Amino acid sequence: MNIDELTAIDVHTHAEVSSKGKSSLDDELHAASSSYFKIEGNRKPTLEETAAYYRERNMAAVIFTVDAESATGTEPVPNEEVAEAAAAHPDVLIPFASIDPFRGRAGVKQARRLVEEYGVKGFKFHPSIQAFFPNDRSVAYELYELIEETGTIALFHTGQTGIGAGVPGGGGIRLKYSNPLHVDDVAADFPHLKIILAHPSFPWQDEALAVATHKPGVHIDLSGWSPKYFPPQLIQYANTLLKDKVLFGSDYPVLTPDRWLADFAKLDIKEAVRPKILKENAARLLGLTKP
Repeated sequence: MNIDELTAIDVHTHAEVSSKGKSSLDDELHAASSSYFKIEGNRKPTLEETAAYYRERNMAAVIFTVDAESATGTEPVPNEEVAEAAAAHPDVLIPFASIDPFRGRAGVKQARRLVEEYGVKGFKFHPSIQAFFPNDRSVAYELYELIEETGTIALFHTGQTGIGAGVPGGGGIRLKYSNPLHVDDVAADFPHLKIILAHPSFPWQDEALAVATHKPGVHIDLSGWSPKYFPPQLIQYANTLLKDKVLFGSDYPVLTPDRWLADFAKLDIKEAVRPKILKENAARLLGLTKP
């Protein structure tokens, strides 16, 4: 991967469908999220299509599935398949994985294998879909230990989710699990763990900013929202206190980088800060730049 030639690094994209055509969400939740995000274009691009899409734009993308099988009963897109696609397209794809935290020690073993044998760089957690509090010591703490030990990254969904939005009862998905203050406990208990809080964390934006300001290892990605809807305090902190800790993310394919970048260009972001958000902060966090 030639970092100098990339225009941006998108730290938040989804592997929506496996090579066998299976998705990690059922059809009802997929349809609801498509309506919520007003998706235009391909809702379920293959891994090959995603690689081609980002190559056309001279961007790199962190890509992952979401493993919430215990809560949803639906198998995820295989982590190995995501990692193999990244290995086949190393110029544009950066592999993360997702382990259902309720897999226990088997999940920890799987995570180690994914790092050591497949080169996975981080792990995605979606507390609302996976139905767990990130600071529940009985659930994911052994997994965090492994992530901290290997120097990989823990990326947590925070705030409201479009998954289940509009479905009766939200599809059974509970928002309470994704308050970023729960991740503050994780950051305190694992001081060397590299953490990304995903999305503007509505309705807990101030909490996310507080955690990222207080804990050195905590970063924020800006995925899942068009920048024109960012709250003022998020823009203020991105320009100042958190200028080295805020990351470009789109949430592709539910939000395209084209739309995100077009709206980001209209924000009052300092010229010296723009390249940090779009590429430099992510490159440093992912270990893609020389020390």
